[in-house]
Amino acid sequence: MDIIIILLSLFFLMFVAYRGFSVILFAPIAALFAVLLTEPGHVLPFFSGVFMEKMVGFIKLYFPVFLLGAIFGKVIEMSGFAKSITRSVIKLIGPSRAMLAIVLVGAILTYGGVSLFVVAFALYPFAAELFKAADIPKRLIPGTIALGAFTFTMDAFPGSPQIQNIIPTSFFGTDTWAAPWLGFIGGMFVFVLGMVYLEWRRRQAQRKGEGYGTGHENEPEKVDDTNLPNAFIALLPLLLVGVFNKIFTTLIPQYYGKTFDFSALGMKDVAPIEIPKLAAVWAVEGALIIGIVTVFIFGFKRMRSNFNKGLNLSIGGALLATLNTASEYGFGGVIAALPGFAAVNKAMSNTITDPLVNEAVTTTTLAGITGSASGGMSIALATMSEQYVAQAEKLGISPEVLHRVASMASGGMDTLPHNGAVITLLAVTGLTHKQSYIDIFAMTLIKTAAVFVIIALYYMFGIV
Repeated sequence: MDIIIILLSLFFLMFVAYRGFSVILFAPIAALFAVLLTEPGHVLPFFSGVFMEKMVGFIKLYFPVFLLGAIFGKVIEMSGFAKSITRSVIKLIGPSRAMLAIVLVGAILTYGGVSLFVVAFALYPFAAELFKAADIPKRLIPGTIALGAFTFTMDAFPGSPQIQNIIPTSFFGTDTWAAPWLGFIGGMFVFVLGMVYLEWRRRQAQRKGEGYGTGHENEPEKVDDTNLPNAFIALLPLLLVGVFNKIFTTLIPQYYGKTFDFSALGMKDVAPIEIPKLAAVWAVEGALIIGIVTVFIFGFKRMRSNFNKGLNLSIGGALLATLNTASEYGFGGVIAALPGFAAVNKAMSNTITDPLVNEAVTTTTLAGITGSASGGMSIALATMSEQYVAQAEKLGISPEVLHRVASMASGGMDTLPHNGAVITLLAVTGLTHKQSYIDIFAMTLIKTAAVFVIIALYYMFGIV
């Protein structure tokens, strides 16, 4: 019964999200509905002590990233940088390869360490321009951005600085380059199949005579085509964000050490800050500020006439995206605290004996239930990692393989309709689940399949 309650809550939230209702309202309703069916007297304590704590904690940590990411994407659009890069890309690879261009730019940004949420904001103006120029339906933009940002560079390619590739290191004693060949092969599997799918969808729409379309919401504002900035200057802010994100990631821990103690400043009521938990977030924020300032230096003349309006729009978009994702985070926190969640976890660990398959199924299932790749993986590994390591030692399986399987599995079924990144992406592009989720779900299936492909390759050929 505990498991049924969780599934009812999950399916209800996925249903309302798919129907276009706001998860800001329905995520707490779905979470508290599950608590009500489990123990009615716990509803109010769970609302204040779990849901709101998780939600506010997420906002506290990530709102500046969402805000700066939205402003960065907006100034890139208003300055004409997006149109300049778009024209250059079309000249270089042709308008028929607009999808490939967006996937590659998204992959470069995420592999450079830029937050997935920031990539959604930054890529959309480019995607809208490219898709308009190539007359590709706008509804295909979310699936294209998802392939570039939420898949192979997030958790498969070795060395990825994304959190999904970092969490396993503390459980298995590995580093981010674990199982490089398995990661590369799995990543290429996702990339190739994802591109084949997207191109098939594009040709399908083309045969029906469907173009970009009109009357869309949240369209980037029309930019004057005359005297566009040089393409290399337009690319400079993007490059600086990636480069300085890497630099700050290294320098911040070196400068501050492991903790910052406010009591040394006479502020005894303020708890010390653990720098490793915040360094990556601070690095992204600092890099985005540099990117925004760079756009101002080279492109302010073009955007000063409507800068105030554009700034307000970007702030509104950042607030909506943050609250959407934070509500999802609160939902996941409540579900993870219920007895049904522990029952699901225990059932999977007892029914699948192979450690790699068990790890893959458990991690991707929990990521799907919580709507969070990092959340699902953290719960799975905190509960089961010691058992996986012990089983792997008996079978001679390298901890690196456990790392890569866990990382890729976390990015499997995490992108169900209630996932925060999915909701943010749809909000940024002004589209709905009904219009575009089918393509995101196709990426979900492809990246889930990739985990079992690398497990099979490891067992057949011993590739690590």
